[in-house]
Amino acid sequence: MRATTWFIRCMLKRALRWIHTAVMSDKYNIVFVLGGPGAGKGTQCEKIVKEFGYVHLSAGDLLREERAKPGSEFGEMIAGHIKNGTIVPVEITCSLLERAMKNCESNDFLIDGFPRNHNNLEGWNKQMGDKVNLKFVLFFNCPLEVCTQRCLDRGAAGSGRTDDNIESLKKRFDTYMNATMPIINHYEALDLVRTIDASRSPEEIFEDVKKLFS
Repeated sequence: MRATTWFIRCMLKRALRWIHTAVMSDKYNIVFVLGGPGAGKGTQCEKIVKEFGYVHLSAGDLLREERAKPGSEFGEMIAGHIKNGTIVPVEITCSLLERAMKNCESNDFLIDGFPRNHNNLEGWNKQMGDKVNLKFVLFFNCPLEVCTQRCLDRGAAGSGRTDDNIESLKKRFDTYMNATMPIINHYEALDLVRTIDASRSPEEIFEDVKKLFS
């Protein structure tokens, strides 16, 4: 009798593990990439893509692409938010991210620059929470003065970004400190944040990044 009970328990445990694996494999594997403007998120994401095969989705790039589409119903509103350094409604951003993921064959994604505030977090959990497996949050920690100079240098070099100027940067940094840092603190309390010193060269930074994905 005991042997039968033990056998049933073992089979149940195996079945539960199999179900868990099957459910998780159907979900998108996500790494959120956060940090201030100019912290080097895009540069490091490019390196991760090449080295580990992830798909890089930049919330900002997706919004800029949508803004540039002729006849986009959201284009004008997105343009206003980007210019003012404020945050686009979460429903729009989540829809663009989900559409991009559905159009990819990969199941592993870096989501760069999102979630940026509590509303983003709530909207994401509501719309996407049961569709993803959040592996961790990659946080590029960099002093604001370093970030500012990088953005200004990027603008001077012809980045083409309307928000790489001192006026927009001040608004973006205010948003980052007041809205995004609490999100990083939230995930840190869940032991999901992996912090990288982003004040160094891209090569030095990536040496630490690689350890998190290997």
